[in-house]
Parts: sequence; C-alpha cells; structure tokens
Amino acid sequence: MYYRPATVRQPVILPADIPPGVDWVTLPGGVRTLAYTQPTPTPQIPVTAAQPIPAWAKTTALLAPTVGGGIAAAGIGLSYAAPGLIAMSHALWSAAALVVAAVIAVPVLLRTARRAVTGADSGGRSTTHITQNITATGLFGRANGTINHH
Repeated sequence: MYYRPATVRQPVILPADIPPGVDWVTLPGGVRTLAYTQPTPTPQIPVTAAQPIPAWAKTTALLAPTVGGGIAAAGIGLSYAAPGLIAMSHALWSAAALVVAAVIAVPVLLRTARRAVTGADSGGRSTTHITQNITATGLFGRANGTINHH
C-alpha cells in the first residue's frame, strides 16, 4: 500500500474578491499569502483653534476660593460664639417661661385680690347684666346700638 500525504488546497481567490489595500505578499519562507500592504486611512478630525475661556467661567473660578474662605471664617466665628449663643438661648427660654408664668399668675392674683376686697362669697348680691343690641342696614351701612344695664 502506498501512503500519500494529504495536500491542503487553497481556495481560489479572484482579483475582484480582494478588497483595496490587500495584495499578494511573499513571506521570507517562500509562502505567498494575502496581506494588507498599506494602512487603511482613518478619517481625520479637523482640529479647531483653542477657544478663549468665557468671562463668567473666569469670574466663577476667581470667586470660588473667596466664597470658600468666607464660609470657613463664618464657621470659625460660630465656633468662638457658640458658648455665648448657648447662654443666650437659655436666657430666651427663661424669659419665655417668665412670660407664660405671668400670663397665668396675674389673673389668678387679681381674682384672689378681688375676692379678698369684696368678700369670699358674693353673699346673694345680684350681679349686673349688660345687654347690647346692634343693628346695621346694608353691607356698609352705619351701625346703631343700645346698651341696657339690668
């Protein structure tokens, strides 16, 4: 039996099938193959001239450190003023408590003083009733009224 090695057949390539930039090249080992012979051109992006920086951007860039420094100074000032602010808030709460106590205590004291002057009990004395009757004609009419003491 005779053994014959298999041969590799190259596909037939027609010149119309070869894209532009590709050509037959002989390698150093003597093998011919298709290869790119020139780099494919890449589209060039037009370079524009450098644009000037807008005035608002310059102003903002110059003001940013100033604003940051002002905020830092305010924070330092508040840290020094914190004990005084705490004391003032305690004083304001104390003043508010004093006003509330006065609003409650003054009517109670007046009522007890009136009872002490007039007697602990009204003792059957009649009280005065005041009746008001007010009338007006129309939306913006002049109001007339009577007051009756009984």
